[in-house]
Amino acid sequence: MSSAITPYRIQHEPQLLGQTVVVIGGSAGIGLETARRATAEGAKLILTGRSPEHLQRAASEVDALSTAAFDAADSAQLAQFFRDLPTPVDHIMVTAGRPYYGRLIDLDFAQARRALEELFSLFIEVALHAADKVKAGGTLIFMGGTGARRPAMGLGILSTVTAALPALTANLALELAPVRVNLIAAGFVDTQLSASLLGDELENRRSQLRAKLPIRRVVQPADVAALAVHIMANTALTGATYDVDGGQQFVAA
Repeated sequence: MSSAITPYRIQHEPQLLGQTVVVIGGSAGIGLETARRATAEGAKLILTGRSPEHLQRAASEVDALSTAAFDAADSAQLAQFFRDLPTPVDHIMVTAGRPYYGRLIDLDFAQARRALEELFSLFIEVALHAADKVKAGGTLIFMGGTGARRPAMGLGILSTVTAALPALTANLALELAPVRVNLIAAGFVDTQLSASLLGDELENRRSQLRAKLPIRRVVQPADVAALAVHIMANTALTGATYDVDGGQQFVAA
């Protein structure tokens, strides 16, 4: 006598169906990959970026609702973007900005202050502008890093920002509630930005990471995008820092 086994099938419903996602820095790299992933999950996209050409290509690929080409580090332009932003939106992800590498003692005070402001104040400004633009239960996601958690020559500014962002995130999660605020801390991610920073050393860096990382591969933008969409969809997540670095911070990589 035999009995039939009924297979259990999980039907995956789009996680962000009908929701609107804003990606500040969405024309390339992690931002664009997150836009792709969010689109596949049913979201509508609003993208920003500095390059109108790159932004237009990205917008065409994900069929974005709208775009805005500006430098997110420009406070006036950022404020104007939020004034013009249709409301409400469901999620805002901030991937804009470049890491600063260099010794503090090589900077004058004005340069040091500007480097800190470019890396840190952007997140505060976005939070202030986004407070009344995001739906309850939606999320504001910042991009940080894990690589500067260890002191090293030339990482003074970046280490300071890396240490401060989790505290800022946790406090904003309380102050902006019921909007959720979370931080993604990435290690080396294989993007065009990484290529521009490393130049001829890019392939050597990839080889080092493949050999030393516990995951035995290099972290890709798709890895970060998958985490970002999960944070958007899981409404129990707020005030936390999520590492996605393949174990880079635990090894001498």
